[in-house]
Amino acid sequence: MAAAGTPGPRVPECVTKVALSVSCDNLLDMDAFSKSDPLCLLYMNTSGPQWVEIGRTEKIMNCLNPRFSKTFVIDYYFEMVQKLKFEVYDIDSENSSLANADFLGELECTLGQIVSSRKLTKPLLMKDKRPAGRGTMTICAEERTDNRVVEFEVSARNLDKKDFFGKSDPFLEFYRETETGWQLAHRTEVVKYNLNPVWKPFRVPLQSLCHCDVEKSIKIDCIDYNNSGSHDFIGSFQATISQIQQASQTYAAEFECINSKKKQKKKGYKNSGIIVIKKCKIVKDYTFLDYIMGGCQINFTIAIDFTGSNGDPRTPQSLHYINPQGYNEYLAAIWAVGSVIQDYDSDKMFPAFGFGAMIPPTWQVSHEFPINFDPSNPFCAGVEGVAAAYQQCLPQVKLYGPTNFSPIINHVAQFGRQALEQQTASQYFVLLIITDGVITDMDQTRSAIVNASRLPMSIIIVGVGGADFTAMEFLDGDDGILRSATGQPAMRDIVQFVPFRQFQNSPREMLAQSVLAEVPGQVVGFFNTMHLKPPHTDGAP
Repeated sequence: MAAAGTPGPRVPECVTKVALSVSCDNLLDMDAFSKSDPLCLLYMNTSGPQWVEIGRTEKIMNCLNPRFSKTFVIDYYFEMVQKLKFEVYDIDSENSSLANADFLGELECTLGQIVSSRKLTKPLLMKDKRPAGRGTMTICAEERTDNRVVEFEVSARNLDKKDFFGKSDPFLEFYRETETGWQLAHRTEVVKYNLNPVWKPFRVPLQSLCHCDVEKSIKIDCIDYNNSGSHDFIGSFQATISQIQQASQTYAAEFECINSKKKQKKKGYKNSGIIVIKKCKIVKDYTFLDYIMGGCQINFTIAIDFTGSNGDPRTPQSLHYINPQGYNEYLAAIWAVGSVIQDYDSDKMFPAFGFGAMIPPTWQVSHEFPINFDPSNPFCAGVEGVAAAYQQCLPQVKLYGPTNFSPIINHVAQFGRQALEQQTASQYFVLLIITDGVITDMDQTRSAIVNASRLPMSIIIVGVGGADFTAMEFLDGDDGILRSATGQPAMRDIVQFVPFRQFQNSPREMLAQSVLAEVPGQVVGFFNTMHLKPPHTDGAP
């Protein structure tokens, strides 16, 4: 398979990494019987008209003054103008897309402006540049000079019951001490109906938590979640990372959760529960480059949609038009994306497959055939080889159907499963699917993606043509957790969908940047979750 190793295009040297934390005040209330449920997206533009999504925060229910716990960590280039756009949406349901969400306002600025001011507060504007009510956004910047993180495993017992008709729905908030007060560093998930909750393991950057000073106090609040957004305070305690680590050396560190108001009013008050920290371990947070330079191979597989919905290749209206000038939308997408991904490939040999066509000599429909018709060696030499094999394959097959994604996803997943069995971070697989957007095996595809989310694998879907891409956007887990037809959730979001038409008049680099934007984070996120270090490291903590 293709392997990473050859350096990519020359780019300016990154001066530093910057973490941006976002909060808003006085957002528009778009819900009739409750408050807005805001989520913030960050886009970046370094050249041309195209904005590329960098990431998005968590959604906060029923809140007009959200403090988002998720930060955006981006590379800062001193010599480049890095335009940023923050957009805030009201997301009403778990799986609703941005197309169905209410727009609450946006803020445009440059990274340089944020860095120079450290804390930037500006009014939010609507798309037509009118004020978004009294809404404002505050962005705080912090240079990331330390890449260590703290791994936590936390539970609690005997928490106060806060709900009249039930128990409590507790979550934790971790705060660091600053000159201006306590600043939110991390928020856990909510555990429903439980006075003895166990939260999922999580990681917090050491710098975000305590400015890398393990003797500096942090504050941990335990809170009862309410759908109305008016959460009930259960209790709190303060400690240093050093104290927590020392106390957890034997089994677990235990801290009394104290509600000071309740303590003042109630005689004989002891506590509002016990917070148990079973694990508090400082580890190095490896970056994408750490894995690449440490020997991790990135394996790219290309899959091309040869179904009848693309149109007769002999007619100019077809997305597969056999053009005497050698151009169609599929070929353009192959060149645009392939020319970038081959920079991460040492031997530049890509396995390339087609699906949804009747192939010679039996003319049976196949959903995973090598486009060079050599099952024993489906590899093509570089993007030129893929393009040539595609052009030679096209006149030899009959476009047919149906459009089934699951066979090719499961095909690549086999290699991911074999790599995972080695228990090393030496292999990661990226499947690039180029399609016209019509899909017929949605239930099987959802299950295949959910299963692949537990493997070292990512899926990039490039949509060509002007079809309805709602199905593709649904598979992209940005707007909610993808679930299989039986309800099994994906372990992580591994699908990135990009409509090619949006980038037809943009530089090729803009398409590639959007297509590949999530891959580094997906690679790092998977190996961190599996506690796998780069194959070759210096062993430093």
